[in-house]
Amino acid sequence: MNKTLFLAVFISFLTTLYILPSWIRRAKNAGLEGLDINKYENKKVSEAGGIIAILGFILGVLVYIAIQVFYFDSINNLIEVFALIGTILILAGIGLIDDILGWKIGLGKWPRLLLVLFAAVPLMVINAGHHEIFLPFLGSTNIGIIYAIPLIPLGIIGTSVTFNFIAGYNGLEAGQGILILSALSIMSFLTGSSWLGLVGLCMVGALIAFLYFNRYPAKVFPGDVLTYPVGGLIGIMAILGNYELFAVFVFSPYILETILKLRGGLKKESFGDPQKDGSIKNKYDKIYGIEHLAIRIIEKIKPSKKAYESEVVILINFFQILLIVIGFLIFGIKYV
Repeated sequence: MNKTLFLAVFISFLTTLYILPSWIRRAKNAGLEGLDINKYENKKVSEAGGIIAILGFILGVLVYIAIQVFYFDSINNLIEVFALIGTILILAGIGLIDDILGWKIGLGKWPRLLLVLFAAVPLMVINAGHHEIFLPFLGSTNIGIIYAIPLIPLGIIGTSVTFNFIAGYNGLEAGQGILILSALSIMSFLTGSSWLGLVGLCMVGALIAFLYFNRYPAKVFPGDVLTYPVGGLIGIMAILGNYELFAVFVFSPYILETILKLRGGLKKESFGDPQKDGSIKNKYDKIYGIEHLAIRIIEKIKPSKKAYESEVVILINFFQILLIVIGFLIFGIKYV
């Protein structure tokens, strides 16, 4: 791949980096703020800053398209790219509505699921992905339209709706997005879908810039306007890149998180119980999320028996990196 195309990633990064401070100020002035719940003091932080990261991502992808068309005189994979953009924009719109209504109220479970289902339509109408899957005892099997109709929307719903389950800690969502999308981008390059890898890196670039303001102590929260599209992009890349099993493997913490959330009837929150000294404790006796598990592990291994928000994020990210490395050893070694 020509290095000129990586200008798109740089544009995504710079756009987010330079516009986000203005959003932070304007969101505060407009009262679009939320409590930083893992802090003992009632600190308020600007909300929905993820809209700027999405802006940076879209602009970067459009720069990629422009370079392909005007510089390389190529229209390869443009249908897939525009379908991807369509799904991301619909998911961002759904997330923004949720952010405006407030995370306690939001759209409601069923309206949200129906709208996310609609977000999968751009991929469905272009018959995205490869329809051959491996089935036990049958081997590689072409499942035809079954892939396009039930599996694509299920994949987009599953990744976009659950990506914000592991959340609520400064820098956690952005950091997880960077790690998972970087892994999927590398897999895209290894499997010959370099265009998809570059699109994924555009989001990574935007997320790195966003993390600069979202890391502990956060100046801005991502909101569902960012978590829905990032989760959706994970599903999209798995579909278009034809490495669904690898994507499911690296996304497995979110599957575990969903199981733990279901254990609490989807009513137990991932937040900790902030203490005066800046540490956090579990709010519940039982584990209802990976975040709670991370707090308990840190309390057991540290001499002080105290866990801090930034440590929880580091431990979860370390676990994600470990899964990605194992995933490449299992699924990606044949492409090296």
